[in-house]
Amino acid sequence: MKNALLFVALSVFSLTSVSAQASDYSLIEKTLNYYLEGGTDNDFQTLKKAFHETAPMKYIDENGEYKEVNAIAFFKGIMKPGPKLNRKTRIASINISGHAANARLEMEYPTFSYIDYMNLLKINGEWKIVNKIFFTQHKSKN
Repeated sequence: MKNALLFVALSVFSLTSVSAQASDYSLIEKTLNYYLEGGTDNDFQTLKKAFHETAPMKYIDENGEYKEVNAIAFFKGIMKPGPKLNRKTRIASINISGHAANARLEMEYPTFSYIDYMNLLKINGEWKIVNKIFFTQHKSKN
């Protein structure tokens, strides 16, 4: 009887954990889509919803120099209202551990792609990007 009760308790805990992770997965997708859709649509207000206000963006520029900027300030400075960008986007992966997660995003343009790595935290019940690094992959000309 003890073993049966233990099995039931563990099963309920496992199902609750899986359900919570599935819910977090959906909420993380929502946050990442604010970033992807806001960027594609040149909609800064939507993109901004994805980031924590202090989130840094770190990258290597075209001269091979390390750069670190505030992500929201960076995008505010470069985004201008206009037509949708010609790009395909996808969430390649999401990994969740409790209130921490990371994701790999891909944005394919005609001549290059961005590979973004986002770190997210669940802050006051809401998933926010707290750090972004990226790589620019240029397509070879054949």
